[in-house]
Amino acid sequence: MKKYKESIIKKGITGIVLVESIATIFANMKRRIRLGDEFVNDSERKIVYSKTESDIDEKRILITGANSYVGMAVEKWLVQFGDRYKIDTLDMLEDAWKYTDFSKYDVVYHVAGIAHADVGKVTEEQKQLYYKINTELTLEVAKKAKEAGVKQFIFMSSMIVYSGCNEKIITKQTEPKPLNFYGDSKWQADQQLQKLNSETFKVVVLRPPMIYGKDSKGNYPELAKLASKLPIFPIVKNRRSMLHIDNLCQFVKLMIDNEESGVFFPQNAEYTNTSDMVQMIANVKGHCIIMVPGMNWAVKLLALVPGKIGGLATKAFGDSAYEMNMSEYKEEYRVNSLMKSIYLTEGKE
Repeated sequence: MKKYKESIIKKGITGIVLVESIATIFANMKRRIRLGDEFVNDSERKIVYSKTESDIDEKRILITGANSYVGMAVEKWLVQFGDRYKIDTLDMLEDAWKYTDFSKYDVVYHVAGIAHADVGKVTEEQKQLYYKINTELTLEVAKKAKEAGVKQFIFMSSMIVYSGCNEKIITKQTEPKPLNFYGDSKWQADQQLQKLNSETFKVVVLRPPMIYGKDSKGNYPELAKLASKLPIFPIVKNRRSMLHIDNLCQFVKLMIDNEESGVFFPQNAEYTNTSDMVQMIANVKGHCIIMVPGMNWAVKLLALVPGKIGGLATKAFGDSAYEMNMSEYKEEYRVNSLMKSIYLTEGKE
C-alpha cells in the first residue's frame, strides 16, 4: 500500500512537471513567433515633415555639457542635415562658460547635469551638489541665455519628477512629486524655467522616461547583461515607458524647427514589457533564454523585500509609464520601433 501511494505521488509530481514543461515550451514558442513577426513586419518608419528643409531657417545651436551622451547624440543627428544647423558644445565643468558669448546663438540645448544617483549612498554634501548642478547652474545658464537674446532654451528634465507619485501610469493631470533629492533637483529647475518663458524666449522642458541606445548608461545596459547571461527569466506583465536615443534626437530637432515652447513627454510609440525586452536582447545576442510563465507571485514577493533587492524588483518589473496620448506630437518623431531600437542598440545594423 505504501509503495502504491509513493508511486501515485511520483506520477503526480511527474505529471505536474510535465504539464509545466509543456506550458513553458508553448509560452516560449508563442512569444518567439510573436516577436519574430513583429520584427519582420517592422519596416523603417517614414518621417513626413510639415516643412521642407528649405523652409527651415538656419539655426545656431549651443549644446551645454560637452561629451554628454545625449548632447553628442543630438549633435551627430543634426549634422546629417548639412549646414542647416551650426552647432557648438560648451564644457560646463569650470567657470569658463560664463565668459562665452551667447548672443550669437538661436538655441541653447541644456543637457549638463548629474544623473544615475545611488540615492542610498550619498552624503549631504553630494546631495547639495545635485542642486548646485541640476538646479542652480541650469537657471544661471537660462538667465544668461535670455539676457543675451537667445530665442529658445531646451532643458532636459526627466520622468524622475514623478517618482514619488502613487500613479503607475502618469497622465496630464498627475502632479509631479519627486521621491528623492535627484528628482527634486530636476523639478526645482523645471518649475523655475517655465517662469522664464516668453514670446521672445521660448522655454522647452522635456520630461523623457529612461533613455537608451548604443553605449548608453543607466539601467538598460544592466538589463542587457542579464539577458545575455541568465538561462531563465520570468514572464511578467508590466508596462514601462522608454525612449530610444534616435527618437529623442528627432524630437529635439522638431522642437528647434518648429520653435516650440512648453512641457513635453516624448516616449517610444510602444510600451516596454520587461520580459519581452529581455527576450529581444537575448535573441539579438544569440543567447538561448527560457522564459518562465506563472512567476508573478515570485516577483511580487521580491518587491516586498526591503532595501536594494525590493527596489530593483519594483524598478524592473513594476509599471511606470506615461499615458500614450501625452507623447503624441503633430509630426512623427519615432524613427525607430522598440524592436528595431534593440537591434541598433545591441550592435546590429
